[in-house]
Amino acid sequence: MSRAAEGPEGAAAGGRPGPAVPAGRGRPRSAAADSAIIEAVLRLIEEGASIGELSMEGIARAAGVGKATVYRRWSGKSALLLDVMRSLDAPSPPPAGLSVRDDLVALLEFLRRRGLAKRSSALMRTLVSHVRAQPELWAEYHDTVVRARRDALLGVLRRGVASGEIRADRDLETLADLFVGPMLARALLQEWKELPEGLPADIVDTVLEGVRPGGNGARGGLNSPTSGPG
Repeated sequence: MSRAAEGPEGAAAGGRPGPAVPAGRGRPRSAAADSAIIEAVLRLIEEGASIGELSMEGIARAAGVGKATVYRRWSGKSALLLDVMRSLDAPSPPPAGLSVRDDLVALLEFLRRRGLAKRSSALMRTLVSHVRAQPELWAEYHDTVVRARRDALLGVLRRGVASGEIRADRDLETLADLFVGPMLARALLQEWKELPEGLPADIVDTVLEGVRPGGNGARGGLNSPTSGPG
């Protein structure tokens, strides 16, 4: 079974991401070869190979393809490993659009499940550590994977402002951080803390209570743009 189809969020990762290097002219790329190469990397790591021990030649042998086949798809090992990590990463589900609160809970539930998957997967931790250690690769991963999740969250918040469920005088970028910050802190920075099923709803309800028009968040305070010396 493909590793992309395993774990709490594997079902959402049905399609492999696009190649790191665009295909040139000539024969069309083989999806089977792409899959065999990515699966070979995953298998080698699971069998104990470190990132440093992996080579494009060894990966080609394990995949049963020629070295040139690998290099036509990826410029080097780091670019290949970025696509391998993408293959393990599920896209967040599109918001249902029925309830701002429920959509926010669903987006945070995705992060909770991803955090649980990362905790249980030594393979994912190895790949994430490698990509994060290389700023250019991490920036590309952020632009192609993380930004889509952020945009989905901001879209729900804008809908909440338009419907009057969220105050219009709050900065939405900061507000987005207030929603995802507690979940990411537990999932990534405090891995000893639990990620219970009710955590997304608890976070969403707590933040919404503070930014709902006419609620406690409308009373001003040190961070309110309307507060001042009077």
